[in-house]
Amino acid sequence: MKHLIDCAMKREKSDLVIQNARVFNVFTGKLEEGDIAIADGRVVGIGTGYTAAAVYDAGGKIAIPGLIDSHIHVESSMLSPEAFASLAVPRGTSAIVADPHEIVNVCGVAGAEYIKEAFSRLSLGGVQPLDVFLQLPSCVPATPFETSGAVIDGRETEKELSRGLFFGLGEMMNFPAVLSGDADVLRKIEAAHRFGKPVDGHAPGVFGDGFNAYRCAGILTDHESLSAEECRNKVARGMYVQIRCGSSVNNIADAKDAIDSYNFRRYILCSDDKNAKDLATRGHLDDALRRLVASGLPAEYAVAMATINVADCYRLADMGAIAPRYFADIVLIDDMERFHVSAVFKRGVLVAEGGKALFGTSSRYLPAEVRSTVRVKPVKAEDFRIVCRGGKLRAMEVQPYGLYTGETFAETPAGELTVRGTDLCKLAVVERHHATGNIGLGLVKGYGLHGGAIGISVAHDSHNLVVLGDSDEAMVRVVGLLEKAGGGMALVSETEEDVFALDIAGLMSSAEASEVIARTGAIAEKARKMGVKECYEPFMTLVFLSLAVIPKLKLLDRGLFDLEKFGFVPLEEV
Repeated sequence: MKHLIDCAMKREKSDLVIQNARVFNVFTGKLEEGDIAIADGRVVGIGTGYTAAAVYDAGGKIAIPGLIDSHIHVESSMLSPEAFASLAVPRGTSAIVADPHEIVNVCGVAGAEYIKEAFSRLSLGGVQPLDVFLQLPSCVPATPFETSGAVIDGRETEKELSRGLFFGLGEMMNFPAVLSGDADVLRKIEAAHRFGKPVDGHAPGVFGDGFNAYRCAGILTDHESLSAEECRNKVARGMYVQIRCGSSVNNIADAKDAIDSYNFRRYILCSDDKNAKDLATRGHLDDALRRLVASGLPAEYAVAMATINVADCYRLADMGAIAPRYFADIVLIDDMERFHVSAVFKRGVLVAEGGKALFGTSSRYLPAEVRSTVRVKPVKAEDFRIVCRGGKLRAMEVQPYGLYTGETFAETPAGELTVRGTDLCKLAVVERHHATGNIGLGLVKGYGLHGGAIGISVAHDSHNLVVLGDSDEAMVRVVGLLEKAGGGMALVSETEEDVFALDIAGLMSSAEASEVIARTGAIAEKARKMGVKECYEPFMTLVFLSLAVIPKLKLLDRGLFDLEKFGFVPLEEV
């Protein structure tokens, strides 16, 4: 403390002075002219006359605090933690609140330990370039109706939250269990409160008594608001609303109309899911800032939502601002419209410049616990047969560019169903954690694929294999390719086979970001040539077809699930 005071009083030299900056003050919403003096990784003052061991000329650029993503599943990028950091940090990201929900559903707590350790090994000048606040997933599995690779109940949650690995409790997706007062679910939430840890939420479309009850559980945030009205209601009941700008979902248009000069401090930014291509081409939170400002939101509101608002929400001490004693997490940008990032400082160390990470990311930490995670009982073509009595079969209709799936019915004759030459595809979810042999069968209408099958080992939330096709034999071959690769994206057409391995838990690749982007793009384009409609991303749309916490009809390894009925329904209407 004395050293910081002495540097602030200019009795001692600071470690670094960033000169010729225009400093954005998140407390006033104004720009200040002045140099930024830094010592021991903290800002000691903004002004003139500082001396330092090193000087960085900002060249008149604007300095904003390091950006903080309030909710992200790193696994959804399909990148290793090292590769993710190589793309996110140069875009101005200095911290993430990471929910390793996906890998924990596959590997248990060992998956979370892997994420934390891989990030912690990144270093430059003795500084970790990205702070990672790890949440313990609250829903493993997300529902009791599917088979996941692990189970974390209330007792296990208490044990894990008592140690230092986890910052808080991840999104409580099982909101029906909260509202019904399920004892094990409440035990998880009570454990978080007992240890003074925040609890993230997930309650789409919940209003009235239900939302009051959800708030009574002490849940702090929510990123699933479906309208401006819902955003306003959640803020009015004391919750922080997360504006989501991800690769799959963007609710800026819904949220912006709910934001005003009084309540903007209750909104925070998150990406939730961001794929590698978008990170490389569009950016991370800088992309969200550009979109918010383009939508008409004042730039000072937008920056606050990615910095001080997040820090206040999660009580991240000394983060989220450029001010005395705050950590020197600083991003230099050209202007507050395009948010082009030229340099990134972490604790006063220059960690990225000109869009490039200055810290090494080529080595990979790959423990055995996250390798070879695809274990399936051998499948044969007969496993994908659907025999009808004659009548109506349920089929999923996927919302274009969205996550929601409606329900429709297809008239079918009695006997074995043939989908080739129709607008139907077969959909299968194959259990891949314990080789149980569970296979859920369903139909998808209007996807467009014909002449084979495609499949992926990423499938929210339990990450079983999802296979779509019009040929039972091709579906079998896709399962075999995924098993041999240890997970990934696979395709079997009438002319070729292809697979891109996701060798980390069947979710992420250990390859460099550039290779992940190129290979995933190439196999998706091959699927597109098999007829997949433009309104669907060939593989990533499949990822959400087993997501049983998003309406309406989904397919799990145990069968068709209707969220509105909160139970299984038969494929054939009785």
